Amino acid sequence: MAIVLSILTFFSTFFGGLFALKHKDRLHLIMGFAAGVLLGVVSFDILPEIFVIIKEHDFSITGPTVALVIGFLLFHILEKTISLHHAHEDEYAQHRHPHIGVASALALIGHSFMDGVGIGLGFQVNPTVGILVAIAVISHDFTDGMNTITLMLNHNNTEPKAKMFLVFDALAPIAGAASTLFFSISPQFLVLYLGFFAGFLLYIGASDILPEAHSHHSSWLTILLTVLGVGLIFVITRII
Repeated sequence: MAIVLSILTFFSTFFGGLFALKHKDRLHLIMGFAAGVLLGVVSFDILPEIFVIIKEHDFSITGPTVALVIGFLLFHILEKTISLHHAHEDEYAQHRHPHIGVASALALIGHSFMDGVGIGLGFQVNPTVGILVAIAVISHDFTDGMNTITLMLNHNNTEPKAKMFLVFDALAPIAGAASTLFFSISPQFLVLYLGFFAGFLLYIGASDILPEAHSHHSSWLTILLTVLGVGLIFVITRII
């Protein structure tokens, strides 16, 4: 199941890139919804799962909460230092060179690989966690596809080269999910990983995607789509 859902990330990433090429005026609506989905997954699935594991094994809450903060801060530092996402590209307008776009796209590919690992490890917890982590990854990878294309083109790379890196980015989660078939993790490590992953998703949703969604086209519709994204995950977690 992890491999099947990771294949969906391929299409999410790839179509996200195509969307960035053809519908730049509607990106804010997709981002608003995606941010709500990520917030819902952290609040209604990952954190409750951490609490269940802690209770079952009598672990300390300190470890996963510290891991959450580390996950948040690590990706904050990475984004601010190497400008992974398009939301901050305007700061570097005077330094647009093709190799910068390639380096940023490679960083996104590495991040997408870890998205796939997240799906695989989610299924090691239980199918519900795996499915909901996959939903979060699929939602977020649409924006990864958009960012891959945008980063490449903004740094004067050709469109065919940008599409080539888009394909690499789309394949990376499948490779990441497949890698988890060859190892398993202990409950002690699992709560730390889930905390770290929650911090990462919180950063991506609240500090990256959501501000970008409102940076140029802030509207009540964007806000409504964010609320709908949260509500969708709440309903899914209650049904499943």
